[in-house]
Amino acid sequence: MLAARQRRAPACDDRGVNDRPRLPETRAALELRRAVREWLGRYAPDGVVCVALSGGADSLALTAAACAEADVVDALIVDHGLQAGSGEVADRAAATALRLGCRSAQVLRVRVERNGSAAVADRMNGQPTAEPDADGPDAAPQTPLGGRFPGGPEAAARRARYDALRAARQGLPVLLGHTLDDQAETVLLGLGRGSGARSIRGMAEFSEPWGRPLLGVRRQLTRELCAELGLEAWEDPHNSAPEFTRVRLRGEALPLLEEVLGGGVAEALARTAAQLREDSAVLDALAGELLAVARAGDGLGIETLATAQPAIRRRVIRAWLLERGAKSLTDSNLRAVEALVTRWRGQGGVAVGGSPSGTRLVAAREHGRLILGSE
Repeated sequence: MLAARQRRAPACDDRGVNDRPRLPETRAALELRRAVREWLGRYAPDGVVCVALSGGADSLALTAAACAEADVVDALIVDHGLQAGSGEVADRAAATALRLGCRSAQVLRVRVERNGSAAVADRMNGQPTAEPDADGPDAAPQTPLGGRFPGGPEAAARRARYDALRAARQGLPVLLGHTLDDQAETVLLGLGRGSGARSIRGMAEFSEPWGRPLLGVRRQLTRELCAELGLEAWEDPHNSAPEFTRVRLRGEALPLLEEVLGGGVAEALARTAAQLREDSAVLDALAGELLAVARAGDGLGIETLATAQPAIRRRVIRAWLLERGAKSLTDSNLRAVEALVTRWRGQGGVAVGGSPSGTRLVAAREHGRLILGSE
């Protein structure tokens, strides 16, 4: 069910390229403006973008910088309705967006069942009030110490949030307020989970439609800019809840590492992510070439896969499984499927999760090919 209400700046406030709002010439303002300007030059040279605004310091500062650098900015605010007063937070964020110079501000009301079993979006034009998780739209929800929320409200809220943003963006890129600190936390989480290079390489600067201009900017600078502009940032209580692993990394683990290693840890982790992302791009390209060669009907040729380097082979297997509908693949899934190629002893098929239709997908070896069937 969708309902719409859109707020727009008054016609007299419509801005051209030369009418951007002025920001103070402080370190924080200059660094955020530079980051946004460089991102726009690489990915959105036409200067027309959306910003996902929660009302928190990171997204408020990003919105201010975007309004100063982009030609047109539309603010999107998601209100999950899971916290008391969330509607008021969303409405304040929408009003602030218009004051900062956004062309429009949409509040996207989404309804999330507290048992996580459903997430139904009710769109109302205004802005989003819950900042997208630092892990990105396709990552797992924040994990409480001692267990995941496979279908809980956090996972449902994430799905509803990104669905609402996708539906409202009207073909434009959506800027997210993730900072260098968020990137460092993501890398550290990936290291702790043993998730491999795909996780440790962190978040992408641009993965259509999601843009992250602030991955090289420290979180402290977003707070400084909000203070300089007199903006009162909303503090999400989840960001200080110690039952979440990311919160403890932020408040305990990273400060301890900074102290023990003499500083610079967050920057080093973010730099590691950037280096791994460059390396992974080359490996992914090589895997794409091999995938084209290895195709044998709906399957993959065993002989071609067997002679490939392991890092390339697993990427080929992963890409093939994903395009055939597999979901939530793990490293153990991929290695078990790889064993059908490299350590074949007549073993049975490997379950690789469910398909979109709800059936169970099983990879198997048959007549010199890897095949994927359903049960």
